Amino acid sequence: MTKDAIVKDARKRMKKSVESVRDELAKLRTGRANSALLDHIDVDYYGHPTPLNQVATIGVLDSRTLSVNPWEKKMIPVAEKAIRESDLGLNPVTAGDVIRVPLPALTEERRKEMTKLVRSEGENGKVAIRNIRRDANTHLKDLMKNKEIAEDEEKRALDEAQHLTDDFVANIDEMIAEKEKQILEV
Repeated sequence: MTKDAIVKDARKRMKKSVESVRDELAKLRTGRANSALLDHIDVDYYGHPTPLNQVATIGVLDSRTLSVNPWEKKMIPVAEKAIRESDLGLNPVTAGDVIRVPLPALTEERRKEMTKLVRSEGENGKVAIRNIRRDANTHLKDLMKNKEIAEDEEKRALDEAQHLTDDFVANIDEMIAEKEKQILEV
C-alpha cells in the first residue's frame, strides 16, 4: 500500500465516522419535529422487519407533530404499535388513514440528559477518528521501516493524517454544538 493510498483510505473511513455520528445525532429528539426521528423504527411487513420509512410516508405537520401515512391500510395499526413500542416514548394517534405523532415538550432534566447523550455520541465519533489516524500512522511507519518511502515523505504523510484528524474532529464538534443548541432551545 502506498502512502497516498493510506491517507486516502483514512480520509474515506473518517468521513464514514462523521456520517455515522450525524445519523446517530439525527435520531436524538430535540424540541422540534424531525422525520429522521422515526428512521430507526422497524415494522413487521409480511413477516420481515422493514424500516417504517419504506412502508409509509413520514412528514412534519408542525413543529411538534409528525405524520405517518402508511401506503397500505392494514399497516396503520402495525406502524402505530411499532412507534408506541419504540424507545422514543411517543404516543401516536390514528386519524383515518394518517397516524399523528405528537412530540411532548422536553423537560429541563430530559434536555440535560440529551446533551450528555449528544456529547457521548460525539466522543465516540472522535475516538473512531483517532483510531483511524493511529492505524494510518502505523501503516506509514511500516512503510518507512521497510524503506518503501523516505523519512521526509513519512513526515509529510503523518502531518496530513493529523490534519485530516483535526478537520474531522472539528466537524464533529460543530455537529455537537448545533445539536446541543437545538436541544436546549425552548
